[in-house]
Amino acid sequence: MTDFTTELHQTAEADIAAAREAALRARTTHSRAELMRHMMLTTAKSTHEARGESIRLVTDEWLDAWQRDRTNYPYVALMEALAGACYDALTAPGTPTDRAVRDAFAALEHACNEHGTTLADEMAWRSGCSHAWWGDVHPAPDEPQYRAQARRAQSLWQRGCPPECLG
Repeated sequence: MTDFTTELHQTAEADIAAAREAALRARTTHSRAELMRHMMLTTAKSTHEARGESIRLVTDEWLDAWQRDRTNYPYVALMEALAGACYDALTAPGTPTDRAVRDAFAALEHACNEHGTTLADEMAWRSGCSHAWWGDVHPAPDEPQYRAQARRAQSLWQRGCPPECLG
């Protein structure tokens, strides 16, 4: 028979593991959703412009928010494709333009994965609009190219008991 303290500890560890997995999924989904929300809001501000000008404006604003520019980010063409698809979806909504947004998003996501990152991490770690809790769940590396608000010494899951409680 397992003693009560061990039983509670084992149950807590299992619940924490489940919460961690749920939080990681939520962070990924939420940061992707926030990226698309920002894309549509930013694009909506420029739909009165010609398509090419809107794409330029949206991409430049996006790069600025991510502390990047056209010379130091490998995915600019894919960002432009997504901005163009968003423009088309806002100016001619329908199944084909929604499919184009999905495809452009997937292409950008695939490129990030091929280069050893994820689109969710790019959004969570680079964006000036990142939500602070994203860094608690999965901190950015402590490197200057990532926003300070996304960096942590430890994730929420690693913090544990304060040292004075363990002695």
